[in-house]
Amino acid sequence: MPRSGRMNVEAFAAQAAREIHGYKTEPWSLKGAQVLNLHYEIDNDTIDDLLPVTMRPSIPAWAVFHVTRYPDSPIGPFTIGEVRIGSRAGVRPRGFVLRSYVDNDAAVRELAQRWGYPTVPGQVYLRIFHDRVVARVANSAGKNVLDMEMIDREPISGTDIQYNSSMHLARNKEDGKLALVQVDPEWVFHKAERGRPHIISLDSQAWAVGDRLKAEYPISATCCICDVTLGKIRYICDPAKDAFQGTTQVAA
Repeated sequence: MPRSGRMNVEAFAAQAAREIHGYKTEPWSLKGAQVLNLHYEIDNDTIDDLLPVTMRPSIPAWAVFHVTRYPDSPIGPFTIGEVRIGSRAGVRPRGFVLRSYVDNDAAVRELAQRWGYPTVPGQVYLRIFHDRVVARVANSAGKNVLDMEMIDREPISGTDIQYNSSMHLARNKEDGKLALVQVDPEWVFHKAERGRPHIISLDSQAWAVGDRLKAEYPISATCCICDVTLGKIRYICDPAKDAFQGTTQVAA
């Protein structure tokens, strides 16, 4: 039988879930985004505890460490740093987002209310150097919770990159119920590179999962410049049910 997540959803929601204001948000078009995306294998023994029942853990276990700088948005520039757990909803690969640190207070609010991002205020840094790409995420007190880089850069085609959709655990303002909100960004790539991933430091406690998040073996790293569209929400899932039984379509 396929494995399913065994997260205590209510306990996790108390730490990380934000309130979403319904599922009828309009898209945002975000031009010129800079993205650093690292894949790492994580502890196979703890991945089930990092996912709700809806999600099926990846085998071997892996996570995505993802930082994006948006220089232009409806609420001004912002940078976001996330950890996503590799998994599937039904048969589709998805990333379950543990927490989203954001350096713009308006973006903290809007991303949560529109798409259910588990946002918290933070200090997020991304810079592209000639020999490496560097990203750091700190909490609101300035303590580093993620420090990573991509080295040994080489150019690739944007068609070589495929980022998965993400799943956000949020509480619906209208009825107070928890739901997994599927967010399906669209990317148009203008420049892309790959390289060697290197996580310098990671504070598991800061990602709302205690000590269960451990980055063990590097897999891949990509960096790109692209246009991103955060679209309408199409699907939500009941976090207590398998995705095949608990998925609801809310938009075409």
